[in-house]
Amino acid sequence: MKIASIDLGERPVLLAPMEDVTDPAFRLMCKEFGADMVYTEFVSADALIRAVSKTEQKLNISDAERPVAIQIYGRDVDTMVEAARIVEQARPDVIDLNFGCPVKRVAGKGAGAGMLRNVPLMLDITRAVVEAVRLPVTVKTRLGWDADSKIIVTLAEQLQDCGIAALTIHGRTRAQMYTGEADWTLIGEVKANPRMHIPIIGNGDITTPQRAQECFERYGVDGIMVGRASFGRPWIFKEIKHYLQTGEELQGLTPAWKLDVLRREVDDSVRLLDERRGILHVRRHLAASPLFKGIPNFRETRIAMLRAETQAELYDIFRQIEPLLGIG
Repeated sequence: MKIASIDLGERPVLLAPMEDVTDPAFRLMCKEFGADMVYTEFVSADALIRAVSKTEQKLNISDAERPVAIQIYGRDVDTMVEAARIVEQARPDVIDLNFGCPVKRVAGKGAGAGMLRNVPLMLDITRAVVEAVRLPVTVKTRLGWDADSKIIVTLAEQLQDCGIAALTIHGRTRAQMYTGEADWTLIGEVKANPRMHIPIIGNGDITTPQRAQECFERYGVDGIMVGRASFGRPWIFKEIKHYLQTGEELQGLTPAWKLDVLRREVDDSVRLLDERRGILHVRRHLAASPLFKGIPNFRETRIAMLRAETQAELYDIFRQIEPLLGIG
């Protein structure tokens, strides 16, 4: 699969852009475990052109992450064009336009998935950004606003006509948010459309290597994108890539090895931010880790993990968990 001249190989697996998740440290870790392309947290075009420091920091990328995309969102043409030109100076490999974020503070103001209610404006923004920058421009969106307006098959053609280099589709409507099951049938329909010639990347509920393979084989997508399943499990990329290559589940990822990876996540987060902000950032990802599923009476331990404020507290919790995981 290629995005413009960027060759991502056969059946690539991408890390989805996620707010408060895909910071540089996490992106590098997922890259290490096999992610073929990574995306930044989404960047507000409005905040970027106002030079908000916290937003500008999201443009920090490194060569070790490449290929890397910076994703922006906004609700008017001029702002998105100006933001895209600023992003271009940060030298990502791709600029991605977010027309899929469902949260109220974004979609409720007409940006992100809110654009699904104003397709002419979405297309105007896409066309203008493509014309304004030299980098490949891609789009991430959803099936439609709600169950009565699943417009993605037509919309995909319209976006392609604007000149985008690839399209990622999350298999839910905005109304679904992240509830219910992702519906991949329309993603497959977009891919099967003979008029489509750009890569189609599928996103939504890829939580196992087996599901990853099924999405490639059943729906014919060019690439897949993993989002929430990477919380507390960055090694999912290693598991998926191994399964796609061999048809067998990856062996040897012991609980001790996985816990060491989570310790690295803590260390990297603290190093990137500072102890207080780093712990606030990482602790909910750790609490969501599938490593801890099945541990009896884990609820109180999870609550303690979510309340931890220092590295020492988190590591003390890890030490208490070790015997329950058969470590030591």
